[in-house]
Parts: sequence; C-alpha cells; structure tokens
Amino acid sequence: MRSALILLYGVLCYAVFLLTFLYAIAFVADLSVVPHTVNRGFATASVVQAVVIDAILLGIFAIQHSGMARSSFKGWLTRWMSLAIERSTYVLLSSLVLILLYWQWRPLPGVLWDVGHGWAWWLLYGVSAFGWLVVLSGTFVINHWDLFGLRQVWLRARGTMYTPPEFVDSFYYRVVRHPLMLGFIVAFWATPRMTGGHLLFAIATTAYILVAVRFLEERDLIAAHPEYREYRRQVPFICPWPRPAKPGGSGLAPSKR
Repeated sequence: MRSALILLYGVLCYAVFLLTFLYAIAFVADLSVVPHTVNRGFATASVVQAVVIDAILLGIFAIQHSGMARSSFKGWLTRWMSLAIERSTYVLLSSLVLILLYWQWRPLPGVLWDVGHGWAWWLLYGVSAFGWLVVLSGTFVINHWDLFGLRQVWLRARGTMYTPPEFVDSFYYRVVRHPLMLGFIVAFWATPRMTGGHLLFAIATTAYILVAVRFLEERDLIAAHPEYREYRRQVPFICPWPRPAKPGGSGLAPSKR
C-alpha cells in the first residue's frame, strides 16, 4: 500500500509539472488561451510596485529551485522523507512556485519592439517554439522520467533498487553542456512583442540560468560525475560557438563512454 501511494504521489506531481510546463509556454508567448501571461495579469498603480512584486516572485523561484537542488538539502530532506519521492517533491514545489508567479505576475508598460503580424511574427514565434522543443526533447536525451521523479517511484513500486542515471554526452550534449538552458533562453527572448514586463522576465531568468548553472549546478555535476571535469573542457557552456580548440587542431569532441 505504501509503495502504491508513493507511485500515485509521483504521478500526481508529474501531472502538475506537465500542466505547469504547458502554461509556461502560453505565459511567455502571451497566448490568450490562459488568463495571466507575461503581458496580461494584475494591474498595479505604480511601476515600482510592479517591478518589486515581479522581482520577489522571481527571487522565490530562484531560491526554491536552486536551494532544493543542492545535495546538502537533499540529504537533509531524505532523513525524514522516502528517497523515492524526493525528486517528485522537488518537481511539485517548483511547479507550485511557478503557478504562484503566473498568478501574481504584474505586467509592465513600455514596448521595446513589436514586429506586427507579418513574416517576422511567424519567424520569432517559430524560433521560440524551437527553443521549447529543445527543452522538452533534451530531457529525453538524458532521462526524462528520472528528471521528473517518475522513475524513482516506479522502481519503488516494483521493489527495485534505484540507481542514478549515467552521465550523458550525446546528441544536444555534444553541442553545448546545457541544451535545456539554451532552449529556455531562446524561448524567452524570441518574441514578436517585447514589453517591459517580458524584458524584466527575460533578463532575470537569463541571469539566473547563467549564474546558477555555472556556479551551483556544474559544481554538483563534477562531484557526482568526475568525468564531467574533462567534458567541461571539451564542450561549450551554453553558446555553441566558439568551439574549444584542442592542441594541434580546431575542436575536440566529447569523450565516448
């Protein structure tokens, strides 16, 4: 019964994540199919108030998302929580924080660019869709089900011991070390209409990605996978170019395992 409840919990957490991810696409793209987007939401009388509220919402997400991902926090959490649901709990809380952001986001006035509804409109939305596609497909290149907690609860339900997924350096990961983050950045910036609120969102999320991945996530990856140190010397961070140069040559492909 306990294993069945753990499996159900993991499935529900994944369902919340999936809905949150789909809403994120509509939120950033300012699609009318959802009530609140980066350009539509609660109006405030003061621009300063809107900036402060949006900054707090982004800060809450950054603290939760990075804090709960640290190995020290995971160790503390699994002292009183089953290891099988640690990842699902992380996914659930990340999704709830994002839902709070969607709900309470304050649009900002001003338009940096607006390309209208011609070919440029389709092009930019196409580039943004490509970014989201890289994000989603990139999770399957590594291990989508492990990344979002379903593999852990499924193994628990089957009575099978959990083993962490192996380090992956194939497909997208031969081009950049963090293709999911590259996909997010592309999706956030490729918009036909860049408003003040969208600009704040894009700048803040891009800065968070660059800092958190470089100084937090990569440190944990090196600790978990010693081969990552060599991989980091061979493959660019997020921007595919320029490629790292090898002695006596022009580039160095990731090592094969």
